[in-house]
Amino acid sequence: MRLNENIALSGPEVLLVPYDPHHVPRYHEWMEDPAIREATASDRLTLAEEYENQTSWREAPDKLTFIICEPLVPPRDAEPGSPVLNGVASVVVVAGEADRPDRMVGDVNLFLTPWDGDDDEEQEQEQEQEQEQGQGEPGKKAYVNAEIDIMIADTKHRGRGLGRATLTSFLLFIRSHLNDILTEYANGAGPSSNAPELKDVVAKINAGNQSSIKLFKSMGFSQRGGVNYFGEILMVFEGLGVKKGKIGELAATSATLECFYDRSQLKE
Repeated sequence: MRLNENIALSGPEVLLVPYDPHHVPRYHEWMEDPAIREATASDRLTLAEEYENQTSWREAPDKLTFIICEPLVPPRDAEPGSPVLNGVASVVVVAGEADRPDRMVGDVNLFLTPWDGDDDEEQEQEQEQEQEQGQGEPGKKAYVNAEIDIMIADTKHRGRGLGRATLTSFLLFIRSHLNDILTEYANGAGPSSNAPELKDVVAKINAGNQSSIKLFKSMGFSQRGGVNYFGEILMVFEGLGVKKGKIGELAATSATLECFYDRSQLKE
């Protein structure tokens, strides 16, 4: 997605930056690990293919990706969450410095897919009610699901709270930019396509991955249904657009700042 091309998210516990070509070699190293490929259901790719993937992910209207990095440590007089460049609090994150390979930890992704719910009667009733109230337009309304996945690739960073900090920043970013996310998705389907509505925010987790299940439950996700054919359970986050509930708690306690991602110092 182009939406986050120039946006970094800096908080006290984690830094998220857009996935760029200079991240690819380190990302490729991670994906050489068979355990990571199995956990992420990924194929082994060549370095050249990873570069092609990075380009396609940036262009894709249905995929939003950030690279997870170690947090920037603010000076004592900086506001909470302020990024730091050369010891000075700033709203700019310098590419190639803040996200050096040794500071990269993993990635977090959002995948948008058409909602294929089987309760068409309920959906049609909702649309008829909106049209009667003058809020809807004739025709079938489109819905999408937003699937989140997160990978902490560097084992030394697991169990340190980076997953929770990442999900907090990511969910709040999705919430504040939801209209833009859905618009870019719709534009990818054609200029005449109307933006869909978000149905569910979900995560599919291997039933044996108790640490991930525990993390997502602590973030307000709840299990829907049982274990599927692939050995996964579906975790659902409800109430993304409301002011109260879990998302309200996250917003009230988050110190994450949206920062400009500056590539001016990157070497060609």
